[in-house]
Amino acid sequence: MKYRPEIDGLRAIAVVPVILFHAGFSWFEGGFVGVDVFFVISGYLITTIILDEMKSGHFSIANFYERRARRILPALFFMILMILPFAHMWMFPSQLEDFGETVMMTVAFSSNFVFLRGDEYFGTAAEMRPLLHTWSLAVEEQFYLFFPFLLIFLRRWRQPILISCLIGSFLASFALAEWGSRNEPGAAFYFLPTRIWELLAGALCVFVPRFRNTRLNNSLGLLGLALIAAAIFNYNDSTLFPGVYALLPVSGAVLIILFAHQGNAAAKLLSLRGLVAVGLISYSTYLWHQPLFALARLHGLQELSVTFLTVLVLTSFMIGWASTRWIEAPFRRREGRLFPRQRHLFQAGAAIAVLISVVGLSAQLSEGYVDRGNDQLTVAELEYLVRPNRGLHADCHSGFTTSPNCYTDPTPEILLWGDSYAQHLTDGILASDPGAKLQLQSLSACAPILGAAQRTRSQGDDWARRCIEFNEEVLDWLADQKAPITVILASPFSEIINSDLLLASGEIVKGGSLEFAAGKIRETLNAIRNTGAKVMIVAPPPKSGWDIGQCLIKSVYFKAPPNSCDFAFVKDARPYQLLRTLTDNVGIYWLSKDICDNKTCSPLRDGTFIYKDGGHLTVEGSALLGRKNNWMPTFEQIAW
Repeated sequence: MKYRPEIDGLRAIAVVPVILFHAGFSWFEGGFVGVDVFFVISGYLITTIILDEMKSGHFSIANFYERRARRILPALFFMILMILPFAHMWMFPSQLEDFGETVMMTVAFSSNFVFLRGDEYFGTAAEMRPLLHTWSLAVEEQFYLFFPFLLIFLRRWRQPILISCLIGSFLASFALAEWGSRNEPGAAFYFLPTRIWELLAGALCVFVPRFRNTRLNNSLGLLGLALIAAAIFNYNDSTLFPGVYALLPVSGAVLIILFAHQGNAAAKLLSLRGLVAVGLISYSTYLWHQPLFALARLHGLQELSVTFLTVLVLTSFMIGWASTRWIEAPFRRREGRLFPRQRHLFQAGAAIAVLISVVGLSAQLSEGYVDRGNDQLTVAELEYLVRPNRGLHADCHSGFTTSPNCYTDPTPEILLWGDSYAQHLTDGILASDPGAKLQLQSLSACAPILGAAQRTRSQGDDWARRCIEFNEEVLDWLADQKAPITVILASPFSEIINSDLLLASGEIVKGGSLEFAAGKIRETLNAIRNTGAKVMIVAPPPKSGWDIGQCLIKSVYFKAPPNSCDFAFVKDARPYQLLRTLTDNVGIYWLSKDICDNKTCSPLRDGTFIYKDGGHLTVEGSALLGRKNNWMPTFEQIAW
């Protein structure tokens, strides 16, 4: 096919935002849409090549997969082999065990199924996964397992039938993506059927005739750039994806493919030498950026500085250039290329895939080489210190329950109500009052607020309705209690002020309003007091913005100074601003006073890990703080 430099420029427009997004630069919170642009480009190019070869009578399934292998495998396998030693040195057992599974699934182009099990693309844990980005390669290659055969089959009929079938598949996939983004957002993000429509959007471009109206082409090409930019700079981790919101970057890419040509403004811009150069190395650069960021975060104790992240961004481009020149090119060029025979290429690829899989399987079967450690503690013993803190029992974190595992007495006098930030208070309450008659009612990520719940990309409408129902069930339970009850509410309260809210009425309220959130909390407080109960709120622990629990583990393992994980106390964090507006309505216990002085927070106290991750308390840390600061008697005093 005729070379179009503007397509390489579009690749640059796609890869740069993705890299800056994974680096964590706040201006590029929507940079993840670059992957959607890649899908459109891939669908367009592959369909063009297949149809051209079919038309000339030279198409071969074996040759098609040979080209895919030469394009994808050498750089991918080289990257994985290079990062394996660093993963072994810097990962803890649970991380290395997960990494081993991901390695095996990556070489089988199935890593999206690993990530499909949990919605982690936008979470802190995702930043530590070197192969997270390979989900998009998996989706593409899964698509190309059947797409050539589909085209061969549909080519038997006239072109209108072929186009109609592609459009039908496009619409079905888009409808599934829209439903999934609202009801199963984690799965929808990684699932091939919810991404097919993006690849088909590119494929359908092949059948659209080019317009000769220069002014129209110019305007539509520039509009395409504007749509992609709008998504990059306006979307964030709360954007429901990849449904209707994905139309912006996908439509932008389609407009550029169709109308940025004949030397118009959009084509000239995308054909700039610098953009084309970045586009030519975009695949290898994409492969290397996430491993660099993840390994640096795994090795470092605290959040990476902007300067260091910038260096890593530049390094990813340098390695991308080197990989393109010395790894990709020798396999792809026509003359003098490595493994010129198709059979030898497939055999070598299979052998390396098996080797990598064996290494991954070894890491998984050994549970991440669990016996590694320093001369004091094994890594497994250190990881145990930051184990999940579910409160009384694992039965107590999934919604309303009457399980006997979730109370300490059949006639409770204390109701601990909230999300995971309620669960982690349990050990501290019982340490301060071993005889406390406690009932725990919690639903992870669901703030204890009546009639409203956050509506995010990871918590869709179904989840929000479940959260609202859970809180209503807890209130009904409270109203049925005959003994006097003290209610302790606990949550980070961040989601309800950072995300859109779904109300019990079905209305959606735009997030960001402290006043609205405060009003809903006041309504909840009044409803609780109307049952005859007393109520108070425990403010969340201060956050650092990075995984403090991992920092504590690494500080011990690598024998860093005890204060290596200390962090600055941010008094003006938005959840604290929200709670300060409620001090006339409810008693509030500020956990920050137990952990921080006026400037610095210390997550290591008396040799005890206080934090298990970026915000939750450890089992031992909660008990230590509760015992030292007399939590339960203090909670009783400030409740009213």
